[in-house]
Amino acid sequence: MSYVLNHPVLLLVLSLPVLWLSVQAGKWVGRARPLATEVRPAFEVIQSAALTLLGLIIGFSFSMALARYDQRKNYEEAEANAIGTEFVRADLLPAEDAAKVRALLRDYLDQRITYYTARHEPVEARTGELQAQLWAAVAGPAMARPTPVTALAVSGMNDVINAQGYTQAAWLNRIPIAAWALMATLAVFCNALLGFQLVKARPGPLMQLLLPALVSVAVFLIADIESPRAGLIRVSPQNLLILAGSLRPP
Repeated sequence: MSYVLNHPVLLLVLSLPVLWLSVQAGKWVGRARPLATEVRPAFEVIQSAALTLLGLIIGFSFSMALARYDQRKNYEEAEANAIGTEFVRADLLPAEDAAKVRALLRDYLDQRITYYTARHEPVEARTGELQAQLWAAVAGPAMARPTPVTALAVSGMNDVINAQGYTQAAWLNRIPIAAWALMATLAVFCNALLGFQLVKARPGPLMQLLLPALVSVAVFLIADIESPRAGLIRVSPQNLLILAGSLRPP
């Protein structure tokens, strides 16, 4: 299921026929066991309650997906600020060490931009190697000359490494599978209830497809916003790109 959730277009393609089949299944049950007139008011109450609950779950899921999207945007900005600040604080180190730190920071910045723009999960081994080299580049001069000035460079590098960890945690923070399962179950149930009700109405194909299409589009939008890489709506590393342009050597 996680594979489908990571590919929102595939989720849309699969959910629409499944929900349409749910409507047809409800119609088949309605023909086999027609609803008695005296219980129709109770059925309409149940149907309204189910549709209301489905709408609430879709709304809450959309809110969760939007919050996670905003969190990823905020951490992208935090990463750019941390790298830019450390690039300036490199002046606090000896000239040779400062040049090494700046060169490593440029490579690290390119790696972080790749992390945001790649359609598939990039190899994080290179990021870990660069972080180890960056830490060694500031820790060596700081241990050789432990002063409050060099401590600022070490603190800035710590912020750079921490920012990457916060970003990775935000990208792994997804809507729980149980919430998706509950939403899918309710969607199938509500569409089946619709088909059960439409037995006597003899609706056209468009009416039978309307609710499945609306629910499928809503689910697709939630999955698209919530998916960090495969969605159409993605976090653009605009702050990192601006920083990369400003840090290029003349």
